[in-house]
Amino acid sequence: MKKIFALLLALSMVLALAACGNTQNGQENQQSGSNAQSSENQNQEEQSGGEDVAVMSYEEYMAAELDSAVTVEAYVQAKQSWWEDQATVYAQDEDGAYFFYNMACTEADYALLTPGTCIRVSGYKAEWSGEVEIIDATFEIVEAEPYIAEAKDVTELLADESLIDYQNQFVSFTGLTVEAAGQDDDGNDVAFLYNWDGSGTQGDDLYFNVSAGGQTYTFTVESYLCGSDTEVYKAVESLEIGQVIDAEGFLYWYEGVNPHITSVTVVG
Repeated sequence: MKKIFALLLALSMVLALAACGNTQNGQENQQSGSNAQSSENQNQEEQSGGEDVAVMSYEEYMAAELDSAVTVEAYVQAKQSWWEDQATVYAQDEDGAYFFYNMACTEADYALLTPGTCIRVSGYKAEWSGEVEIIDATFEIVEAEPYIAEAKDVTELLADESLIDYQNQFVSFTGLTVEAAGQDDDGNDVAFLYNWDGSGTQGDDLYFNVSAGGQTYTFTVESYLCGSDTEVYKAVESLEIGQVIDAEGFLYWYEGVNPHITSVTVVG
């Protein structure tokens, strides 16, 4: 009888120890799972950027150091190009303008970037030959009333150092005189060139020279922005030396002012 009782007592102790072990293992597994979930959530937050990044004002963006991370909000004004899931876009708000170069963008999202659309862009501030831009960027569309900037007349600022303050903005020029851009194969002066040195053919960028206030400037019709089938491209192909024109475009910079022209009107 004692042996039976002893066996039953021993068996009950074994079962109790096993139950305790299972409970402890369950608690450890639960804690391990919780830690794993917490780590996964942290990784997801890091990948998504964690909390919302503060959006800079245009003044803060301009004051930021080159190569620093920046986040801005602005409204699409024109799309220059899309290639291999990268988009190049002109954008602007009431305070200033931006050039987003090779921003990550699917073809489907590129179609959504219609003029006036507000986007939040995060990337790095960079400079190339005087052009300040945002590179290595991502974006998201922000719900907002559309905004299209009116062209600002900067004709009187062409020779002024302050002109660069309007970089990338949609601007206008009035009363410009068309000058010779170069010479053709026969040595005759011509009003425009395909490519900067005349090495191109129809469909390439157009370069033409204009004068204002006694100085000459080189303007460009960027073929990705305005192709050979656009009115401005055809208008520049029809220019004649000595004509007076008005023009609109984006105040791009390349070793000095080099506007990307989107409209030309002959006025004299």
